[in-house]
Amino acid sequence: MSGTDIAIDLGTSSVKIYLDKKGIVLNEPSVIAVDTVTDSIVAVGTDAYKMIGRTSPRTAVVRPLNNGVISDFGLAQELIRYYLKKVSGSRVFMPRVVVSVPCAITEVEKRAVVDAISSTGVRRICLIEEPVAAAMGAGVDISQPHGTFVVDVGGGTTDMAVISLSGVAISASMQVAGDTFDDRIIKFIRRKYGLIIGEHMAEEAKIAIGCVYPQTAVRTFRVKGRNALTGLPQWTDITSEEVMEAILEPAMQIVRRVQETLESTPPELMGDVYEDGIILTGGSAHLAGFGTLMEKKTKIAVHVAEEPENCVANGAGKAIRYIDDMENKEYGVLNPLSAAY
Repeated sequence: MSGTDIAIDLGTSSVKIYLDKKGIVLNEPSVIAVDTVTDSIVAVGTDAYKMIGRTSPRTAVVRPLNNGVISDFGLAQELIRYYLKKVSGSRVFMPRVVVSVPCAITEVEKRAVVDAISSTGVRRICLIEEPVAAAMGAGVDISQPHGTFVVDVGGGTTDMAVISLSGVAISASMQVAGDTFDDRIIKFIRRKYGLIIGEHMAEEAKIAIGCVYPQTAVRTFRVKGRNALTGLPQWTDITSEEVMEAILEPAMQIVRRVQETLESTPPELMGDVYEDGIILTGGSAHLAGFGTLMEKKTKIAVHVAEEPENCVANGAGKAIRYIDDMENKEYGVLNPLSAAY
């Protein structure tokens, strides 16, 4: 294991680790539970995720990664260290790392990501922008002088970019994504039914019956929570049409940003995008009708990638072979990695 190169997709909702020649070996929630009295860590990942909304005042469940960037440096370090140790076991592990970052990330935010990972004892860190990684993970040959438009709808951010010659020609990033959909479902159910539900229940409803375009069959899902007036337990059955009503506005915000990005795209690249269509990746690409909605509004074909939630991690893994090229700037090699530390 010593010296094996790895790729990390540091997502707002989950952390994925890709081992060179092995594929994705870890996929866990980016959540950590802390004892507020002793400041000790109680649980990490799946165990901590199960605690959301079920803790005592003494235990805080924290997401150290917010909107694709680090919001709590110390806990992010612990999270990364825990997952790297889980992947390596007890063996000495000094890998080189490719890590994906949002395309609108600042230098300070980049440095926070690099510092958090380097403190775990890795040899070298290379960054790759999420849309570039998503395109590679979707099986696109990005080294060609040909425009490819990728929209990656993750948990905390939506990143989109037109990619050509292994680089980003034009990009945009917004903090409207999967978590926003969950939040809208919570607010909608409270407003309409006077029922307070948690993050877990909202996400379950979104996965089960979420849609952003009218479907032929109306599906239902039972949500359980607390009555806002009496405080007593309550449940209600909601339909896919109601979920669509709740999440259509943020979905349209993403579509409008896609339209704005297309308007700023150079004409030659625009011709390529029109010919090939838009590639939709990220966990929220699973939302029923998302591709259809984007297609109707942009008048461009939209293709949902295979395993869209894993595209960024797989793409970052494919970029591992370019780490050596960051040092030996070989003539004719276009490198998708944006920076090395």
